[in-house]
Amino acid sequence: MNRRSFLAQSLAATAATSFSQAATSSKLAIGLDHFAVRATGWKAAQFIDYAASLKLDTMFISELPVFENFEEAYLKSLKEQADRAGLRLYVGTGSVCESSNTWKPANGTGAEHLALTIKIAKALGSPVARCYLGNQKDRSTDGGIEKHIENTIKAIKANQSLAEGEGIKIAIENHAGDMQSHELKALIEAAGKGYVGANIDPGNAVWALEEPMLHLETLGPLTVCSSVRDSMLWEDDNGAVVQWTAVGEGLVDFKAYAQRFTELAPGVPLQVETISGFARPFAWKQDEFWKIFPNHRDTPMFKAWLDLAKRGKKIDSFKAPEGPGKKDAEIAYQKGEFERSIAWLRTNA
Repeated sequence: MNRRSFLAQSLAATAATSFSQAATSSKLAIGLDHFAVRATGWKAAQFIDYAASLKLDTMFISELPVFENFEEAYLKSLKEQADRAGLRLYVGTGSVCESSNTWKPANGTGAEHLALTIKIAKALGSPVARCYLGNQKDRSTDGGIEKHIENTIKAIKANQSLAEGEGIKIAIENHAGDMQSHELKALIEAAGKGYVGANIDPGNAVWALEEPMLHLETLGPLTVCSSVRDSMLWEDDNGAVVQWTAVGEGLVDFKAYAQRFTELAPGVPLQVETISGFARPFAWKQDEFWKIFPNHRDTPMFKAWLDLAKRGKKIDSFKAPEGPGKKDAEIAYQKGEFERSIAWLRTNA
């Protein structure tokens, strides 16, 4: 074989390998956010075993108390357990905003709390360290959500060199209606999108009066992690009601959502966090309601949210019966919601 033929064959083989790798990486990875089956009371190793039993791609441990400790040997054992099961681990924590009503000082300041999460993420091979600002109550406090955004950015920026040095992206979630997509986008850009991204949650988007597909268009290019569920909305006398559901049982076109997700956030897993069974009213017809969203009422985003409510229907909530079997009933319900979501995504996404 002459040198030219050898080079041509080598280039062809390299191209074929690259194409194969690209095709493999384009497959939508599906995982578990541990909070979906929180009633179990499991620790990290048990969640990993459960995810492995379902042959998932990823396991998102989204709160630090799930770990038994933060010692190197323990974290190494969890990574080895996940590696044996073919699972990639993702790591997260709660609020790093010290002015939020959700703030808990158990792990030091907001910056220290985030630093600990980054170190745990590094030990477990997680590409991200997820955190959040707070919840919708923070929008009603003095200084509004802007004050809390500023404090969250401070905690993030204090960890820039650590995150960049460890190769970890800080992922900020739109959490419990705290921020709308444009606000989270601005936070990420102000902090620095080279080392900060979004943990996208379409269920929480609905709590912030945003339509999930439009929400995805804003945050998708910045997304590095996810926690997803479906939502049912319906109209009532005061406005509308929202109840989260299993994937495929609400109003979100999750087939289209998953397709667009892979286009905007290639390689990022779709991690299911079902939190079903209860309904929350949004009394948007009352003027008082709009104090926390003063510039949203006349937007195309809110119109799209209203269109969802007009298409929806009331569904029953869930309450486990009192008695000795209550916890078992809650666990069975949560597993059912999660496992139906996984089955739907595997069949339809």
